[in-house]
Amino acid sequence: MTVESTAQRKTTRGGSKRTTAKKASSAKAKTPDNAADQVEQDQLVQLLTPEGKRVEHPDYAIDLTPEELRGLYRDMVLTRKFDAEATTLQRQGELGLWASLLGQEAAQIGSGRALRDDDYVFPTYREHGVAWCRGVDPTNLLGMFRGVNNGGWDPNSNNFHLYTIVIGSQALHATGYAMGVQKDGADSAVIAYFGDGASSQGDVAEAFTFSAVYNSPVVFFCQNNQWAISEPTEKQTRVPLYQRARGYGFPGVRVDGNDVLACLAVTKAALERARTGQGPMLIEAFTYRMGAHTTSDDPTKYRADEETRAWEAKDPILRLRTYLVAEGVVDDAYLAAVEAESEALGKRVRETVRAMPDPDSMAIFENIYADGHALVDEERAQFAAYQASFADADAVAEEN
Repeated sequence: MTVESTAQRKTTRGGSKRTTAKKASSAKAKTPDNAADQVEQDQLVQLLTPEGKRVEHPDYAIDLTPEELRGLYRDMVLTRKFDAEATTLQRQGELGLWASLLGQEAAQIGSGRALRDDDYVFPTYREHGVAWCRGVDPTNLLGMFRGVNNGGWDPNSNNFHLYTIVIGSQALHATGYAMGVQKDGADSAVIAYFGDGASSQGDVAEAFTFSAVYNSPVVFFCQNNQWAISEPTEKQTRVPLYQRARGYGFPGVRVDGNDVLACLAVTKAALERARTGQGPMLIEAFTYRMGAHTTSDDPTKYRADEETRAWEAKDPILRLRTYLVAEGVVDDAYLAAVEAESEALGKRVRETVRAMPDPDSMAIFENIYADGHALVDEERAQFAAYQASFADADAVAEEN
């Protein structure tokens, strides 16, 4: 199943009445007063409350220097900036598609900064913050979504695999790689990122089975952003996602995905556990996708505005900034400097993407069969004629 296939199917099922009913039902199911939601909230590992208050957890302690705290804030601000620029560039026709991480910065930066240089990452297609932590230039990410490269970075240089569009398959890749690390006798760990929707895929279940049986040094990091395109979590599972690990024989934990300190602490502990031969672990980062699934999606069709506003109050960047200001770790000058740096990054991203060549629309037909294929030749000719029809229409318009 690919990132867009489910969205395309959804548009052919039912009309506006069904959509409205589903939206109302989802809003009711996610009401904050729901007793099940309160239980889920109580299960969160949290070190920083939504109000920016520092709290302790008996199992996950962390002690960061002021410089490290400032670095986490800077990472999240810059990541959000180039993500916003990418969304705008797609709307302007510069990118074919974009999957925004808005709202998930803490989950990605916290977990990304928990990694050692020799750890290996298997991402999906939304891990822009983790890519930032691994030293991948944002413009390389955008080049892929523009269609002018096939990834744009060397996975072995950054220990960051290419983006995976097929849902859930990277969990198997990560498990296999971790088994190799194990056989090599290395003490590095592997982390696989996926979403709540991917947790329902067979590939993820198989990865859980193999990793448990072979006690592989892999951490499964599930960003539960509440929606698998237009399908809410309660329509995907009967138990909290982190509890699925128990059935496979390894531990799972749910962390506040909007708390960068908790995400850092929990991921660091899970990675160390994997390195020391204690096997896999599942982390469910309980967060929220503030924007659309991708730029081809319209979330207003299936989720309530009240839900989004409730999560806005849990904004990961505002939460950390409140704490840092209260503790005197940052001042106005520092905040202004980060803002200026983010503007400069946004400008560089815009200029670089607009200077990229247009993608070759016919390249999709190349390198499919070594010796060519009659059906591919036919499809190439049909697509070329379709493309030419636009030029003919423009010529007619100019004449008139």
